Amino acid sequence: MVKETVPELPRESFGRRRLLKGAALAAIPYALLPDPRAGAQPRALDYPHATWRPASSSNYTEAERPTSHSLDYVIIHVTQTTYRKALSIFQDPRKEVSAHYLVRSADGSVAQCVRERDIAWHAGDWDHNTRSIGIEHEGWVDQPSYFTDAMYQQSAKLAAALCTKYAIPKDRAHIIGHHQVPGTDHTDPGPHWDWARYIELVNSS
Repeated sequence: MVKETVPELPRESFGRRRLLKGAALAAIPYALLPDPRAGAQPRALDYPHATWRPASSSNYTEAERPTSHSLDYVIIHVTQTTYRKALSIFQDPRKEVSAHYLVRSADGSVAQCVRERDIAWHAGDWDHNTRSIGIEHEGWVDQPSYFTDAMYQQSAKLAAALCTKYAIPKDRAHIIGHHQVPGTDHTDPGPHWDWARYIELVNSS
């Protein structure tokens, strides 16, 4: 297991775009698919409205945040694949990628994949990984139909709770898109993500 004390090792050696893209657009209906690791709940979820869907321990770095590292950002992502495929990627120890939370398009269901105290590998930049919580959203940057009312509302409630818990300001300087991480080549959440609406929802949650 890679330790957080060796920053050059827990890097994301493959681009998240390549890992999280390429799934077929036609997904099997959710109702026909059993939930992976159903019932495998930790003793206490960090966010009580989430369901525990743990990433492989090979895909994040154990830490003791906010004691070991300050928490300064919430980073918004779009998966470029389906909810199910994103979960399977996070659970595959070969992929070297994860996020703390994943929000489903259809109903806004929230999965927690990495504990908030630990460092998920989502930003593509080690410094931002250590100081942020990553929220993935099911969908594609060029398909705004995936950004449903339920997704916006539930994601905003989650982001608001995180900001309140860790004293992160509820503004665009601290709730940022993946495209704002220095050195990234990613564009998510993309031009169709309604930032004004999202920040308003965060502040009213």
